[in-house]
Amino acid sequence: MPRRSYDHYCAASRALDVVGDRWSLLVVRELCSGPRRYSDLFADLPGISTDILAARLKDLERDGILTRQRVGPRASTAVYELTPAGAALRPVLEALSDWGTTLLGDRRPTDAVRPHWFALPLGRLIAERLGTGTATVHIGDTVFHVTVDPGGITHRDGPAAAPDAELHFDLPTATAVATGALSLGDATTEVRWP
Repeated sequence: MPRRSYDHYCAASRALDVVGDRWSLLVVRELCSGPRRYSDLFADLPGISTDILAARLKDLERDGILTRQRVGPRASTAVYELTPAGAALRPVLEALSDWGTTLLGDRRPTDAVRPHWFALPLGRLIAERLGTGTATVHIGDTVFHVTVDPGGITHRDGPAAAPDAELHFDLPTATAVATGALSLGDATTEVRWP
């Protein structure tokens, strides 16, 4: 199927031609923390249908945003990973996260939530506090680490090998910090800073 286009000679329009479809940027958000299998993406994108996920992955691969590799016995499992062009969308997601934080309000009963979705807003707050370095973040059973260096902020699944800081939150506390209702410094006593 040919790609739909706004047909505007505008950089924002061209960018939206590639990542403006519903779910596309959320697929990129999921891949910011590292490679994912199809089943992982499907589990962490509640509400997406298998047909839409397959279509978005195909479109994003065609447009050079992600790659698909076959792994496992007889190369039976597909793993998706961002390309450099896809990873370059992280600042876009950070800006959307910053802008959208004020829109969160109270969590509705129908709202899905995954602890790793807080990596973007927490990453910004960690960068403000840490300057440069690495912090391991625990939100319940979910663990990821945030790296801050001159190239920007990144996050990956799992703990850092030798973190400069370690933070432990429950989900309500992580939510309060991410939304600004609670400062990072006041969030927990289980924080180790350099």
